[in-house]
Amino acid sequence: MAVIVTVEIPGGTRKQYEDTTRLLEATEWFPPAGFIAHAAGPDGSGGWRIVDFWDSEDAFLAFVEKAKPIFDQGGLPTILPTVQEAVNVMLK
Repeated sequence: MAVIVTVEIPGGTRKQYEDTTRLLEATEWFPPAGFIAHAAGPDGSGGWRIVDFWDSEDAFLAFVEKAKPIFDQGGLPTILPTVQEAVNVMLK
């Protein structure tokens, strides 16, 4: 079952996001297994929001395990994402 993962990063910046994304994309395992789609942008209240679509919550958790050192390197705080079932995922 596909899932929607929403991550809110209070105080997160575009620079942190872009730096972290560059590091992730440089790994030999990117894109990670189970990854479907990703979007990110300012949350409207001074932070950053990320919305991902994954094949399953287990695939997302496996990604987090691999990516944690990169998140730490980027200075991102530990954040609890919201995970919910996706009834449908459409890509253009």
